[in-house]
Amino acid sequence: MKQLAGVFNVISTPIDNSDEIDQKTLKKEIDWLIKCGSNGAVLAMVSEVLRFSASERRKQWQLSLEYLSGRIPLVVSVGAESSAIAVGLAKDAQKDGATAVMATPPSAFVASADEVKNYYQRIIEAVDITVIVQDASNYLGAPIELDTYVELIDKYGDERVQFKPEAKPVKERLAQLNKISDNRARVFEGQGGIDLLDTHPLGVKGTMPGAEVPWAIVGLWNALEKKDLITAQAIHTPLAKLISYQTTLDAYVAVEKYLLVKQGVFVNTNQRGPVGFKLDEQTKNKIDLAYSELAAAITPVAI
Repeated sequence: MKQLAGVFNVISTPIDNSDEIDQKTLKKEIDWLIKCGSNGAVLAMVSEVLRFSASERRKQWQLSLEYLSGRIPLVVSVGAESSAIAVGLAKDAQKDGATAVMATPPSAFVASADEVKNYYQRIIEAVDITVIVQDASNYLGAPIELDTYVELIDKYGDERVQFKPEAKPVKERLAQLNKISDNRARVFEGQGGIDLLDTHPLGVKGTMPGAEVPWAIVGLWNALEKKDLITAQAIHTPLAKLISYQTTLDAYVAVEKYLLVKQGVFVNTNQRGPVGFKLDEQTKNKIDLAYSELAAAITPVAI
């Protein structure tokens, strides 16, 4: 089973004016992520997977796998409102060649800890690849109990089940998870890189940020791996300012696509509607300033 570690950027899905996946731009984005030094790619919530039908989600990951051509691994989000749907997506993703699958729990209702555990057990037992448990309650749903993580590790091992915990307070919850799991939990940071200064010393195996500034996240991760805290802080300060504008899931996608157009990766900022957030000119100016400060700290990688 392949070890997952490093910077796994979450692919942003380019949408054409017919409301379909822009395949040419998707390939360009994936090539750019690899050029920036990404260790892996992910299809998840900021890839707008929840705005696609099951067949479209499969097309999305099949295209991504085709364009990746085995150069780096792909993690596919299969989270759904029912175990049956999530299991079906996981089986298809494994069949098509995904390295791992990731799942958020159902978010339309608050399930009990036992129901959440059973949901993940069904997914894990349906496939042979790694399953990443994603707690995205910073954006939607309720936090997953830390005891559930430990119970899953105890039953399946730390290679078969890994974690992307985003519930706040992130640092404190990760420290507690390390304690109750005897440091067995393999964790990816999931706040766009903003928590890496706090979570990297706690042993996270990687990070799963968006795709808007992969060159900056790779630079930050590499600096932390080398224990170069001066460089890490220099990158982190403007990065944190940039991420501060991504306060909701829709805001995250809007800022991300704006920056991808700014860098010549995307040709438009289209999202699948309905859209709950749109950038105004004042916010765009603030984002431009934060981006300039980040680009002064670490050189962007051209498309």
